Amino acid sequence: MPLNVRSIAVSAAVVAFFAVAIAGSISALAPFTCCKRALIGAVLAYIAATLAVRAINAILISAMITKQIDRERQSNSGGTG
Repeated sequence: MPLNVRSIAVSAAVVAFFAVAIAGSISALAPFTCCKRALIGAVLAYIAATLAVRAINAILISAMITKQIDRERQSNSGGTG
């Protein structure tokens, strides 16, 4: 079953936002700088997570199709022979 791309990507973006914001505040950066960097980090994390989950979904769907084709080949060859 394919994974839900949007929910995983949003979760990754939220985690990245807070991670970058906390790292920026620990480094004593200005709040505006932390906010800009955190937003950029969240956008990049969203894009990266979206691409990664889509790649995983493509692999999963390919495996499911291959498994179904093998199952149909076995049932066809077993029933006619």
